[in-house]
Amino acid sequence: MSTLHTVNKSPFGNATLSSCLGHCLPGDAVLLIEDAVYGALEGSAMADQVKARMGEVALYVLDGDLKARGIDAGKLISGAKCVGYDGFVDLVTEHDRTQSWL
Repeated sequence: MSTLHTVNKSPFGNATLSSCLGHCLPGDAVLLIEDAVYGALEGSAMADQVKARMGEVALYVLDGDLKARGIDAGKLISGAKCVGYDGFVDLVTEHDRTQSWL
């Protein structure tokens, strides 16, 4: 069974993304939405921690939230995948359950 984890808080204001990554199992996916998209930026303080889980855990970023914050997708950690709202729906249906990290 796999889980889609959604995180919406900035990783620089609390430890939600870090906690999420620590609880993910191989085959899970993490979708960063709202201010959590900052956690997928190459060179950020979270980059090494996020990269350490990639391969076991898939990383997705909501494209609309990147654009709303003026972030170019080219600044993301290599391997992070941008998805639109339709991709968000696909991820929900592809996983057995969804866990929101608040």
